[in-house]
Amino acid sequence: MKVLHPTVKLYLRCKKGIIIIIMNSDSKDSCRELFKKLYILPLHYQNIFSILLLVVRNRGLFKTNFDVHNLNTRSNYDLHLPTAKLMIFQKGVYYSGIYNHLPLTLKQLSYGINKFKTALKWFLLTNSF
Repeated sequence: MKVLHPTVKLYLRCKKGIIIIIMNSDSKDSCRELFKKLYILPLHYQNIFSILLLVVRNRGLFKTNFDVHNLNTRSNYDLHLPTAKLMIFQKGVYYSGIYNHLPLTLKQLSYGINKFKTALKWFLLTNSF
């Protein structure tokens, strides 16, 4: 389990407190539903959102499976992950397979950044991971 920096913990605690005050709810209640009502992404979802936007904005750095083998398969829109032996590269943003786990409709929207951002935020708000 990753340990959060103390300033991040303070930020999360303040954010939760502010949302509890705004929504006039009990301090022991879970904030997950409150975040959904206010259309705010939790911190982990903000991280996923940022990584996916980085990937979509830099599509030129990535090859799709179709570019590699020219076969019509259901994973044509998935990004082709290069072979890498270094663990530090495998744990990095460019190697993570977050994009490949998106539904096909979102992958098809990734060529228009504004529509993709809107659809991705809605997808992250409505689904739990």
